[in-house]
Amino acid sequence: MISIDLTGKVAVVTGGIQGLGKATASMFLRAGANIAVNYFDDPAGVSRQRAEDAAREWGDAALVQVADVRSRSEMTAFFETAKARFGRIDFLVNNAAILRDRSVKKLTDEEWDAVIETNLSAVFKVSQTVLPFLEDGGRIVNMASISGVLGLFGQANYSSAKAGVMALTKVLSRELASRKINVNAVAPGVVLTEMGDSIPPAAREQMLGQIPMKRFGTPDEIASVILYLCSDLSSYVNSQTIHVNGGWWS
Repeated sequence: MISIDLTGKVAVVTGGIQGLGKATASMFLRAGANIAVNYFDDPAGVSRQRAEDAAREWGDAALVQVADVRSRSEMTAFFETAKARFGRIDFLVNNAAILRDRSVKKLTDEEWDAVIETNLSAVFKVSQTVLPFLEDGGRIVNMASISGVLGLFGQANYSSAKAGVMALTKVLSRELASRKINVNAVAPGVVLTEMGDSIPPAAREQMLGQIPMKRFGTPDEIASVILYLCSDLSSYVNSQTIHVNGGWWS
């Protein structure tokens, strides 16, 4: 019998209190790992409530802390706290992301900058910041997207950021190979999360028509691939973008 047992390991999942991030963090827990999850404290307090709910659900095996992925100082403090509590950091999943969809004709500089800063620049900053804390032989998994491959309508900022994440993944994999840190990306198609649910019905139907499996993915289906990439089963998988999209390629 083959199983994934991450007992004694510690996984960091950015933006892990909802959607794909929460599914991923929960799967790490089920595999025996401790988890550290950060979140952005929005003015309305929605994230804070979700974070409190997640912390109660996960218990002592989880650290849930406010930290903005765009801030080196906040992420450094977050990593320091995680290492002090659990003694090590083995895996980093760069999951945090935002959407600001609009056609190129209408897209503002502010909307472009916000998505690039959170979805691409922060992946670089967080990956760089974690290096002194990350164990040799660890893993970094970056969340890409089918949008970074196809260039979906209304997502010039998001598509550009996710394409950049895939390129950054290749660079990181080369530069961190000497420490035996494998770096890969996962590129989901449309997944049944709050972000996926925000797609207008007409667009959803059009997308479904292009997916051979005729359905969208579930958060656990994406999380299971991330778990694989952080296990010994993927020891020779490096510099790859794993596409999890039901066969959607056009």
